[in-house]
Amino acid sequence: MRKMTKVDRRILKTQEALKTAIIELMTEKSFDDITIQDLSDKANVSRGTIYLHYMDKYDLLDKLIELHINELRIRCQSVAELDFVTGSIVWTEYFEQNYSFFSTMLASKGAPFFRSRFQAFLFEEFQDEIDVTRGKNKGLNKDLVVQFVASSYVGIVEWWFTNERPVSHQVLAEQLGTLLERICE
Repeated sequence: MRKMTKVDRRILKTQEALKTAIIELMTEKSFDDITIQDLSDKANVSRGTIYLHYMDKYDLLDKLIELHINELRIRCQSVAELDFVTGSIVWTEYFEQNYSFFSTMLASKGAPFFRSRFQAFLFEEFQDEIDVTRGKNKGLNKDLVVQFVASSYVGIVEWWFTNERPVSHQVLAEQLGTLLERICE
């Protein structure tokens, strides 16, 4: 039996402070303009402490993005047997709960690489949902249809954040789920 190691609360607190700091700084200025000193000041930790946890600001951002993509992947697996509307509610609730992260990543010019990683993740997730052997999509190029669905999904979520959530996350989920059912069935 493998013994689970317990992570020191101070480490978790420091990492959380740094994740919060980078998001807050990205709302103020371009990611390229953020310095390690900015992160140090905002998170109230020393520069050396940052380097104990991350190689640089890119590593910090990369780990933060991976955290959210992995959480979306887990949520996707948990709703695999549900219809698109119910499954979309799980995701939009997560978007709502993590508003500052997603709004910064999608509604600002701070992290364009997040958008492409999010879209690549969605492309992977929608691969099994698209059937081009029958129905409305019969005869279409599968990669083209999956890319269309993934791009559209990212675009709608981006629109939702950019426009400061003009509809509730429940309405967003219902609309996205309905659209996905029309395209994927």
